[in-house]
Amino acid sequence: MSPEPDLVTGDAVVLDLRLARLASRGLAFALDAVIQLAILVAGLLVVIIAGPDDDALRATLLLTLLVLVRVGYPLLFEGLGHGRTPGKSAVGLRVVRDDGGPVRFRHTLTRALAGAIVDFGPVFAWGAVALICSLVSEKSKRVGDFLAGTVVVMERAPAEVRLDLAMPPQLMTWAAQLDLSGLTDDLALAVRQYLARYHSLRPEARDSLGFSLAQEVAWRIGAAVPPGVPPWAYLMAVLAERRNRAYPPPGPWNSPSRMWDSPS
Repeated sequence: MSPEPDLVTGDAVVLDLRLARLASRGLAFALDAVIQLAILVAGLLVVIIAGPDDDALRATLLLTLLVLVRVGYPLLFEGLGHGRTPGKSAVGLRVVRDDGGPVRFRHTLTRALAGAIVDFGPVFAWGAVALICSLVSEKSKRVGDFLAGTVVVMERAPAEVRLDLAMPPQLMTWAAQLDLSGLTDDLALAVRQYLARYHSLRPEARDSLGFSLAQEVAWRIGAAVPPGVPPWAYLMAVLAERRNRAYPPPGPWNSPSRMWDSPS
């Protein structure tokens, strides 16, 4: 029997995400620290060689450089890299919200500030707080993760989520006219996970999460749920259309025998 996944949302949705432990997080941090240190050394040399003669101004430039590297580095890469810094990408880690969703600016800013001030301090050697916090935390969280409501996970390929997508025939024409450019990979993965576990969810959690996902998808693609269509069917149609555009079927589409009961 395979081990149970480590991450479960508040709606009882089990996610195919494994928590990153101290060893892998430490390795990712070490790689990022090397890059940050190289940037600091290069900046220091530039300030010393080509910087102003005024000692106070030079000290201000060096302090500004330190803040930009310590705070700006994780803020930039985790924000633009969907929770991945170069070190995390090399090790196969990613920062996500506690519910498994993608991080946003406020999450990355909170983690960056807490990392620079509390977890690691003003210099790289001061990592005792982060180390102790990760050791005592069940999910290997540091202070920044607790404050931001995030967790670091090991990457999982979307192919591990098993789901047979079938286009509801009533929505085929409607789905063909959708603009799916706003549907992100992270949101599509969340929908796949929901549909794949549709039957294992508690009814109240299933309905609530389905409605929430349908509303978020509708906002992303600019197409509301058609009247009388269950949220699961709407989500299934969107994913099926997305799949069909990426991988056009070789032959005519065959209608499933059961359409409005539940996902297959």
